[in-house]
Amino acid sequence: MTALSGHCLCGAVTIDATDHRGFLAACHCRMCQRWTGGIFVCVPVEADGVAVSGPVARYASSDFAERAFCSVCGSHLWFRMNEGDGHYAMMPGLFDPVQDLPLKSEIYHDRALSGLVLAGDHRRATRAEYEARNAHLEGDQP
Repeated sequence: MTALSGHCLCGAVTIDATDHRGFLAACHCRMCQRWTGGIFVCVPVEADGVAVSGPVARYASSDFAERAFCSVCGSHLWFRMNEGDGHYAMMPGLFDPVQDLPLKSEIYHDRALSGLVLAGDHRRATRAEYEARNAHLEGDQP
């Protein structure tokens, strides 16, 4: 797997991801819709394969996760759970060579905005299905 190197919009934050999972994932929950303006798409990256430098601001968007952004330009950087393996869900736009990564999973697909329904043959989970497998969640609204 090829390592990814990238940066935020202004270049103040740089990220090297040496151990990504080789695919994209998407979320349509209300928190992600509010954060991104429509749909959260990410590249899952193993926690020990990430090197970050620059002015990163972190926001505890819930009691189980944080979201990070560049404190200079506001570019979204990642979503990261406080539990489990602690992998990063990195914003793919930070990295140039991700256009060929396939979409492999989509959660809260029944909550997608009508203009942002994703086509393709990939795993999908509804809100009820995803929350049944993740007991720490109590709904998708902040």
